[in-house]
Amino acid sequence: MFLHLGADVMVLKEDIVAILDLETRTANTTRDFLKIARDHRILESSAEGERLRSYIITTDRVFLSPISCGTLKKRAGLTWSQE
Repeated sequence: MFLHLGADVMVLKEDIVAILDLETRTANTTRDFLKIARDHRILESSAEGERLRSYIITTDRVFLSPISCGTLKKRAGLTWSQE
């Protein structure tokens, strides 16, 4: 099954490693991680000019999304016990 991340971007649910709030990007390790992903050209955005709210780590890419991590988790059918 696929999860819609915004715009025309969809990923396989089984490829998702983590769905995280972009507010955590203020942490040095998160900033470093996103910079490395950008430098390795595995960072993609599905925002198309919208405010970014979450980032999704998959087995081979990192996606930025305008959809909140809570909404994405609900769409994916994740519960707190699965996090």
